[in-house]
Amino acid sequence: MNAVVPDAAAAAADRLKLTEIFLSLQGESNSIGWPTVFVRLTGCPLRCQYCDTAYAFHGGQWWDIDAILAEVATHGARHVCVTGGEPLAQKRCIGLLQRLCDAGYDVSLETSGAIDIADVDPRVSRVLDIKTPGSAEAHRNLWSNLPLLTPRDQVKFVICSREDYDWSKAVVAEHGLTGVCDVLFSPSFTQVRPRDLADWIVADRLPVRFQLQLHKILWDDEPGR
Repeated sequence: MNAVVPDAAAAAADRLKLTEIFLSLQGESNSIGWPTVFVRLTGCPLRCQYCDTAYAFHGGQWWDIDAILAEVATHGARHVCVTGGEPLAQKRCIGLLQRLCDAGYDVSLETSGAIDIADVDPRVSRVLDIKTPGSAEAHRNLWSNLPLLTPRDQVKFVICSREDYDWSKAVVAEHGLTGVCDVLFSPSFTQVRPRDLADWIVADRLPVRFQLQLHKILWDDEPGR
């Protein structure tokens, strides 16, 4: 009798490379403050000059999707955030997001907006980070993503300067983003004073949400928090 040999290709199809899975408070987006399980995928094709998760560019461990869901369940939280790196750089991220939604979690995806979001499960709240000129990666923005946005989604701009603010304000107006979903403006840590960004928004009566990264205030952005 011939032994049953596992299909290596099928097994690989259910694997993702992860940097970490951990429980913390959501530090940004419209679910800020909720206990959230973060699933951080490894790898990113972008190199934003302010990146605070460069440790996720390389390394990581291979996880089966079943094992990821089992680990997420141990933390007992309703909210799950799939992040990176750039999670959509791994094509099997799409399947992970669907499985998390099927399991009943409130799922969000943090993505750079440089990769097509069309195949992301519509139950997922997609947090699209539009890259400003100050990020040094604005040329990577995939503008065809914007018509795909729904009221479940969010758009984030990380502001590195007054020039970034003016550019972002123009993008919001050009694409009518405030009529589609929540728009978030965040000061780049150490590059723009939070009060300055707040004053610009108030002075312009701009209908966007100012946000600070709660995790940096609480834990000084310790890895794993």
